[in-house]
Amino acid sequence: MRPQTTDLGSHPAAASVPPPAGPAPAGHEGPGPRRVKHGDGRLAAALLSPTFAVLALVIAFPIVVAVWDSLHRTSEELDADGLVVQAERFSGVSNYTALLTGDRFLTALWNTTFFTATTVVIETLVGLAMALLMQRAFRGRALFRASVLVPWAIPTAISALLWRWIFSADGVANAVLGREILWTADGGAAKLAVIVADTWKTAPFVALLVLAGLQLIPDEVYEAARVDGAGAWDRLVHITLPLVKPTLLVAVMFRMMDSLRMFDLPQVLVGTRKPSVETLSQLAWDDAMNLRYGPAAATASLLFLYIALAAFVFVRLLGADIIGKDER
Repeated sequence: MRPQTTDLGSHPAAASVPPPAGPAPAGHEGPGPRRVKHGDGRLAAALLSPTFAVLALVIAFPIVVAVWDSLHRTSEELDADGLVVQAERFSGVSNYTALLTGDRFLTALWNTTFFTATTVVIETLVGLAMALLMQRAFRGRALFRASVLVPWAIPTAISALLWRWIFSADGVANAVLGREILWTADGGAAKLAVIVADTWKTAPFVALLVLAGLQLIPDEVYEAARVDGAGAWDRLVHITLPLVKPTLLVAVMFRMMDSLRMFDLPQVLVGTRKPSVETLSQLAWDDAMNLRYGPAAATASLLFLYIALAAFVFVRLLGADIIGKDER
C-alpha cells in the first residue's frame, strides 16, 4: 500500500501554524516598522543644513531685522562739532501705537482688505469660467489657451502702464464710454481702475490652475452623470466643483496672499499718496523713501502678521490642503 500523505498548504489549520522561530534571513526585514540606523539623523541634518541656512538668510534674518527696526526711531541730533547727524533711538512700541491710531494706516488697511476681497472673488469667478471654456473642445482652442497666457506673462509694471494709457483722460476707456472720467486721479474711479487692471492681469493664473484640476477628472464620471439624466448645471455643481475644490482653494489662497501685498499696480497706475488706493505696501515704501525707517518697518511687520493670520484662518476654515497632507 502507498502511504497516505496530507497537503498541509491546503489544510484549514495550516494558516494558523506559527512560523518557525529563528533569525530572519540576511537582507530580509520583518513587517514591523523599519529601524532607523545609527547616524541617519546626523546625515539628514547634514544634507538639510544648506537649505536651512538659505531659509534663515532670506526669511528669518529680514524678519528679525524688520522687527528690530520697528522698535527704533530715527531722529536728527547735533554732534559735538555742531553738525546734524541721524541717530537711532529705541522707541518701544510707539511706532505701532502711532500707526494703529493714525488715519492713514487705517485707510491703507481698508484699501488692502477691499482690493483683496473684491479682486479675489472676481478673479475666481472669471478664472473658473475661463477654465471651463478652455476645457471644451472647439476650433481655435489652442490659440485661446495661448492668448490667456499673455496677460499673466506681462510684468505687472508694464501692465499698469498699459492700463494707465487706457484710463487716461483721452484714452480708450473714455472714448468707448463717451464720457470724461478721471480714472487715475483719485476716488471711486481709481479703485475701479485698479480692480479692472488686476483682474485682467491675474485671472489667467486662476484659470490655468483650475484647468489643471479639471483635466484630472475622468470623462467616465461625466458620461455616467449624463446617462443618469444630469444636466449641465447639475454636473457643474455636483461633479466639477467638488472635484476641483482642492485646486481652486490653492489658487484662491495664492491670489489672496498676493493681493494683500499689492504694490506695483496701484503705484504705477494711479500713483503714490492717493488715499483711495494706497495699500499697506505703498505706505511702508513711502515711509522708507522719506527715511522714516521705524514706521516703515512697523508697517511691514503688521502686514506680515496680517498675511500670516489671513492664511491661517483660510486654511483652518476652508480646509485648503496647501502642504499636501498624507492620508495614510
